[in-house]
Amino acid sequence: MRLDKYLKVSRLIKRRTVANEACDAGRVLVNDKVAKASQDVKPGDVIEILFGTRTVKVEVLQVAETVRKEEAAEMFKYL
Repeated sequence: MRLDKYLKVSRLIKRRTVANEACDAGRVLVNDKVAKASQDVKPGDVIEILFGTRTVKVEVLQVAETVRKEEAAEMFKYL
């Protein structure tokens, strides 16, 4: 699954366009490398998102095309 879509489906970032912009600005790292929005994400990957002064680091547990709001938190685990 594309990184920008994963960020939206997992609700780490609310909108796909915002996820795209964050990737283009170099604020999203996958496995400690700056990632493009089109990069594939698979279980086991570590995603780091820089929100201004705050950093969110998560490990991908599962990838799903669609998921209910309540189940979105099960797609990743905070590190």
